[in-house]
Amino acid sequence: MTTKDKQIELKDKILIGLEKVYERLIEFKKAKNSKLVIIRGDKIVKIKPE
Repeated sequence: MTTKDKQIELKDKILIGLEKVYERLIEFKKAKNSKLVIIRGDKIVKIKPE
């Protein structure tokens, strides 16, 4: 396996992990009925997860 292949594999694993974290964050916010703070453009926005 070349260095480039290893980097691609690591990148894929990181992206899968980030997707799982995002899903768990949304589930947690829904369970606690709290707002999610995000940045849209130059503004900080609080939204309720649905």
